[in-house]
Amino acid sequence: MALLVFVTVLWAFSFSLIGEFLAGQVDSDFAVLSRVLIAALVFLPFLRWRGVPAGMKLGILTTGMLQFGITYLCLYRSFSYLTVPEVLLFTIFTPLYVTLIDDALFRRFSPVALVAAAIATLGAGIIRYDGLSEDFITGFLLLQVANFTFAAGQVGYKHIMQRYPLDVPAFRTFGYFFVGALIIALPSFLIFGNPDRLPTTGLQWGILAWLGFAASGLGLFLWNRGGCRVDAGTLAIMNNALVPAGLLVNLLIWNRDADLLRLALGGGVIAFSLWVNARFHPQARLRSLA
Repeated sequence: MALLVFVTVLWAFSFSLIGEFLAGQVDSDFAVLSRVLIAALVFLPFLRWRGVPAGMKLGILTTGMLQFGITYLCLYRSFSYLTVPEVLLFTIFTPLYVTLIDDALFRRFSPVALVAAAIATLGAGIIRYDGLSEDFITGFLLLQVANFTFAAGQVGYKHIMQRYPLDVPAFRTFGYFFVGALIIALPSFLIFGNPDRLPTTGLQWGILAWLGFAASGLGLFLWNRGGCRVDAGTLAIMNNALVPAGLLVNLLIWNRDADLLRLALGGGVIAFSLWVNARFHPQARLRSLA
């Protein structure tokens, strides 16, 4: 749980950094590709090529394609149609995808986890339901693809690590995750990228470096490791903790208007959903992984 909280704080800055300094200024495909390459450089030197089951390699690679490659390509494109608060609003459905995908993999239906995720979704909706821009449908659809693939990636990683309990530190295999992301990001940039919209300032390059190393490299690794140590319901709910955290950053640093009362009420509802899951859904806990 502590890892998920730490990464939530880390990621809270990412939405605003993308929306304020990169969206509409830097080609979205290049931004994603640069993040993939920087994150890959962190983990590839430690990657273990031998002694890792082929199924494990393919599984982690696939989760990288989903959770990083497809997710971030859709996320960055959504900023062309939505404001930062709208992007945060439309991510509130991720918990529902997490619980449904997890149940599908286990061939079960866990109503308590789904109810807890729905309560968290309600809490996030209380925080950020507001007027929508004209392009909200396009942005909404892009973000639902991103939400689904992000959920599928994190649930998939949990199940892959459970299925292959290899006696090797997790960071020695996480490089396959970014290889998978590169399989998506590189062709997308070559086909759809605009070389005329590369970063033009040191600040933009610095933000991309930070997002690649900290938010993508360190953040995705710690998030997935944290996800292996909690049940699916808690993992689903923590996906929505980004909403109040991201809004606080947007408010305090960029002075955007926000309804503090709704922020407090929505945050309280999300906290209540955590209690519901912990109190009534212990049987859905997956085996903790070190």
